[in-house]
Amino acid sequence: MTLAVATIALGPSWLDPDFLIQSFGLLGILFIVWAESGLLIGLFLPGDSLLFTAGLLIADGRYLPPLYVTIPLIGLAAFLGDQTGYWIGRRAGPAIFKREQSRFFDPAYVERAHAFFEKYGARTVVIARFVPIVRTFVPTMAGASRMHYRTFAIYNVVGALLWGIGVTMLGYWLGQFTFVKDNIELMLLFIVFLSVLPMIFEGTKAYLSSSRRKPQPSSSADSP
Repeated sequence: MTLAVATIALGPSWLDPDFLIQSFGLLGILFIVWAESGLLIGLFLPGDSLLFTAGLLIADGRYLPPLYVTIPLIGLAAFLGDQTGYWIGRRAGPAIFKREQSRFFDPAYVERAHAFFEKYGARTVVIARFVPIVRTFVPTMAGASRMHYRTFAIYNVVGALLWGIGVTMLGYWLGQFTFVKDNIELMLLFIVFLSVLPMIFEGTKAYLSSSRRKPQPSSSADSP
C-alpha cells in the first residue's frame, strides 16, 4: 500500500513537513534541524513534526535514504545546532536576551527557558529537546550563563541522539501500520499536541502557583 502523505501545514504551506521533505530532501531536513536547534530565528521552523514525517516517508521508501543513513545525520545536525547556539550565547552574552518583543522574539520564551534551567539544571539541555521553542533558546542561554563546555557537550550528545533518533524512529515504526498511513494528519496533530504538552503543564503550574501567592482581600471592611 502506498503511503499518501497529505500532511497538514500548521502555519504557512512552505512550513508543511511534507512539502519541505519533497522539495529539499535530506539536506533540507538537516538544515532545518540545525537552524531550529541553534538559531533564535529558527524557533518558528518545524521540528518534531518534520522528523516524524521523515520517519513515515522512510518507512514507505520515498524521498529519503534508508533509516541507517538518515537518523545518524539527523542526530549530528541536532548536536551541531545546539553547539552553534551555545557559542552564540557564549560570544554575545546575556545582552542577546535583552531585545524588545517582536514578531520573531518574545521575552516570555526566555523566561520559559530560564525556568527550565532553574528547575532541572544541566539536565535542561536534554529535557528541552522535547519542548518546542524552549529547545531553541536553551543552548544560547547555556552559553550566555557560561555553563561548562564539557558538561554542555555531554548533555547535548545525549539530547540530540534521543530526540533526533527517537522521534524519527517513532514515525518509522508507526509508519508500518495501515491506520497511521491512512490518518497522517491526525497523527501529526497528535505529535504536535505531545510536543506542546510540557509547556501547557508548566504554564498551568505557574498560573496556579501565582494564584495561590496572591494576597487575599481583607474579610472585614474598615470602620467609618
